[in-house]
Amino acid sequence: MSKIKIKNSKQKIADILLKIGCVNINFQNMFTLTSGKKSPVYVDCRKLISFPKEREIVINEMTKVIKAKYKKKIIVAGGETAGIPYSSFISHKLKLPMVYIRKQPKGFGKGKLIEGEFKQKSTSILIEDMATDGGSKLHFINSLRKNNLTVNDIYVVFFYNIYPAAEKNLNKMRVKLNYLASWHDILEVSPNYISKKEQVKLEQYISSIENGK
Repeated sequence: MSKIKIKNSKQKIADILLKIGCVNINFQNMFTLTSGKKSPVYVDCRKLISFPKEREIVINEMTKVIKAKYKKKIIVAGGETAGIPYSSFISHKLKLPMVYIRKQPKGFGKGKLIEGEFKQKSTSILIEDMATDGGSKLHFINSLRKNNLTVNDIYVVFFYNIYPAAEKNLNKMRVKLNYLASWHDILEVSPNYISKKEQVKLEQYISSIENGK
């Protein structure tokens, strides 16, 4: 069987995620998601931080996307917890200031939701490791805006891009979600990693989610 050739940057990132085990596919022993639901797929972008070579490729790609849109100085904001290392890598690479947003105040001291120094009315971007339907980003976006920071963009390594609710959630937040790879990119290169039988099952599963089944 000939290997699928990598044709673009999104497939390159998808290939990296598959290669180092960030994308887990198991139709025999399903994964339990945060919601409690069972799923044959589970994506863990936190694992990427332990692979320097692959991590560098991903960070370089994300900085390229950010630099293409933002020419002036901005604040790089990371969401607790998975967004913090990625925002650190990005802010260091771009030589930009960074803050991070807590899920809830720590309960002592100043009780701040946003840690770090920033000027009000500054432009910020939210960095996260991944997004499913985008709903979990609402708290972070609201926290930035309540602190008089402008935010129009979220940047993630991986976006499921299969849940019908995603577009509604993003429209509600008035933000654009920028991503390096999605399930559609995974499907393009996954034949290099899984059997033909599993590939068919994966395609059917993704299709069922997109159709709200």
